[in-house]
Amino acid sequence: MINVQDLVKRHADRTVLHGVSFSARTGRVTGFVGPNGSGKSSTLRILLGLDRSESGTSTIAGRRYQTIRHPLTRVGSMLDGAGAHPMRTARAHLGWVAASNRIPRRRVDEVLEQVGLADAARRRVGTYSLGMGQRLGLATALLGEPEYLVLDEPVNGLDPEGVRWIRGLLRRHADMGGTVLLSSHLMSELAEIADDVAVISEGRITATGTLAEVTRGYRNLEDAFFAHTQKAVAW
Repeated sequence: MINVQDLVKRHADRTVLHGVSFSARTGRVTGFVGPNGSGKSSTLRILLGLDRSESGTSTIAGRRYQTIRHPLTRVGSMLDGAGAHPMRTARAHLGWVAASNRIPRRRVDEVLEQVGLADAARRRVGTYSLGMGQRLGLATALLGEPEYLVLDEPVNGLDPEGVRWIRGLLRRHADMGGTVLLSSHLMSELAEIADDVAVISEGRITATGTLAEVTRGYRNLEDAFFAHTQKAVAW
């Protein structure tokens, strides 16, 4: 389980996270949804040890990310797309990442094939389209065959076929006992895949529960999303 509890984060005199709490359960896909600038990326950066909170805790399987040895074999993550130097080839980038976490080299070709980049493996990342960069970011997340996946806006830049593909991949990962936490700024992006949802707005969690629970009583997903995000304005 991924557990985020009472996170508070400030930038100078501005509070960007106000006691953020939610969980992502094993065997399920949890959508972390909110408008741009609502605090999604700040929360995920703290969870992945890239930033610090003023207070609160964030754990993966009961441990802070920083304490996990060879973390890519336990937690696969994607923040800000490919995360690769534009002059490197995809194959070289993945090879370096694999070596850093003692992941077998064979996994490089396996994940390139899995995400549909085998034919572009020797191209420089700087020549990739946005969608190809997203696929490379996902390949990096999958490299260590992790149980946990933490993905920030993974469908950004993908065409409709790519969106269907990634939904199927993440669904299978959860159904096989993995844990998936993915962020989005659109509730509709999560409708086909999310089991559970945590809505964040203005740095506050405004709703949690199953997708059915969070949207119950509203005419459509957009109405539910708007209503839950407006709660933070009132606070």
